Amino acid sequence: MFKKLSTIMLTLCMACTVACGEEDHTGHDHAGHDHAKKATTQPAAATNPVDVAEKALEPAMTSQQQASYGIGFSIGKQVAEFAAHLDMDALIIGLKDSVSNQEPKVSQQQFQAAFAMIQAKMQEKTSAEGKVNIEAGKTFLEANGKKEGVKTTDSGLQYTITKEGTGKSPAATDTVRVHYKGTLLDGTQFDSSYDRGEPAEFPLNGVIPGWTEGLQLLKEGGKATLWIPSDLAYGPQGRSSIPPSSTLIFEVELLEVK
Repeated sequence: MFKKLSTIMLTLCMACTVACGEEDHTGHDHAGHDHAKKATTQPAAATNPVDVAEKALEPAMTSQQQASYGIGFSIGKQVAEFAAHLDMDALIIGLKDSVSNQEPKVSQQQFQAAFAMIQAKMQEKTSAEGKVNIEAGKTFLEANGKKEGVKTTDSGLQYTITKEGTGKSPAATDTVRVHYKGTLLDGTQFDSSYDRGEPAEFPLNGVIPGWTEGLQLLKEGGKATLWIPSDLAYGPQGRSSIPPSSTLIFEVELLEVK
């Protein structure tokens, strides 16, 4: 873990070095900006509208602070899944000791034992949450499958065609372009190509089984709603925005088969 954290820090620092270099190149360095102001002929007490506007547009943080914040934010993304089990004060101390090349206050053996406990707690929580979601999914799909227009395949995938397409249907080995929106059973949206303003493109056999099967039921130009059981979605592990063993709902639009 220590080695992995060091690798993450090195990568992020290299990225921020490039970013800072780009900022200097475009002339937004604060030191250069202040120097340019002093070189003007405006009196110190002048309220030149241009100067006032420039001051209002200046970021609240210096370039150094922006880079530092960006590195910290990126590291946070790396450990977000453990956030509920972490002591943030101890994490910051460990970060400071690492970047200043201090001897770690925790041995590798202590770390491994403590981290194993965290993983066990996370797995216990995931398992309990998954059982609840499996039952909720079963109850929902049983009722949903009885609704008019909803069809259920042998795999358990449920779907309804909301707009018939006129083009060709994809094979599992084809690449497709689609628009889609994904939600949980409670209506929480976890993804949407519509919101991003750009369709997604991918090989159909490179996504979750429910998508691989469901998209083959459409023709180009067609739309459908897919209700995907957890075993055809992300299963007991879930994803960062999808709880374990979740049944998912997708509104999909097949734009093109390549």
